[in-house]
Amino acid sequence: MEITPVAQLNRQNNGNIYFNEGQQQTAPDLELPSENKVYKKNPFIEANTKSVSLSHLKEDCVIPVFSKDNEITISHSQFIETALASVSNVLGTSLSKPDIRISHQIKGRTPDALQLPISELQDHQKTTYYERMAWIARIPSITSNIDGNKLELTIGGVRAYNQENLYSKKSPEKFKFFIGFQNMVCCNLCISTDGFSSEMKAENVEVLKNNIIELVEGYNIDQQLTYMTQFEKQKMSESQFAKLIGRAKLFQYLPKAEKAKLPELLLTDSHFNTIAKDFYEDESFCRNKDGDISLWNLYNLFTGANKSSYIDTFLERNENAFTFAEGLSKAIEGDNSYSWFLS
Repeated sequence: MEITPVAQLNRQNNGNIYFNEGQQQTAPDLELPSENKVYKKNPFIEANTKSVSLSHLKEDCVIPVFSKDNEITISHSQFIETALASVSNVLGTSLSKPDIRISHQIKGRTPDALQLPISELQDHQKTTYYERMAWIARIPSITSNIDGNKLELTIGGVRAYNQENLYSKKSPEKFKFFIGFQNMVCCNLCISTDGFSSEMKAENVEVLKNNIIELVEGYNIDQQLTYMTQFEKQKMSESQFAKLIGRAKLFQYLPKAEKAKLPELLLTDSHFNTIAKDFYEDESFCRNKDGDISLWNLYNLFTGANKSSYIDTFLERNENAFTFAEGLSKAIEGDNSYSWFLS
């Protein structure tokens, strides 16, 4: 059997990755863990979301269709279960229960309740689904540690029906999927470019499964950990941080031609307001007693601020936060690409 880059790392310990004894298995049948067990302290995304269970999505929600041909869409629960089964088989290990956040509830009624006032509606006459859904699931058998922060390998995705033309005929549907890490200190996600697809198109569940497997097999886990370990070793002075905040705020208002010459920055002015505040106040990632901040802590301020993003922009901004931190790392070492943000 061909060994993938991720699978290779399951067979060797390079000092950064830890495989917890007794948890790694060989291509098990997927069993969804109990929904009664609590794995998190904080939500991985906040904004206007709320938590729901997988069983709620499967049993209580209707599934939208393409209106012109009445062809069914791939449901939120199918997306999650397909990804869990695929990754479980690729990595040969079990996953935690999915942590699911939803927003933009779409309500409806059954035909027999069309004329009823709201006060008389019964539960079985109400229908619902959620326009936007984000989820993650952790892989407890594969962990790392950076600056005392435990990281767990994590997968997840986003489904946003507002990005589909449901008023037309069935066409390939769009999904967002990632494999990366979750910082268990703050529940922030760490997503790199090669572990993320912002538009994974699939006509059916089988195509979706193959796309997920392809992304997971191509993900370079060691490369991302190497970059994040480098972040821990690099420092930024309070003066450099102040310049960064100022430049980041200016970036939003640069003329289009000037902005096009600079690296992409998706975090907004409101995110950098939060980052500036947390530079002084965050319990885990604020400046040190000398006024400096490690690039690792700064990166976590980025991903922490991004929790306020809406579901449909959350993963892109998270991936961009990693790319931006990587660029700042190079700028500190003398590379010119991101030097504008520190000058």
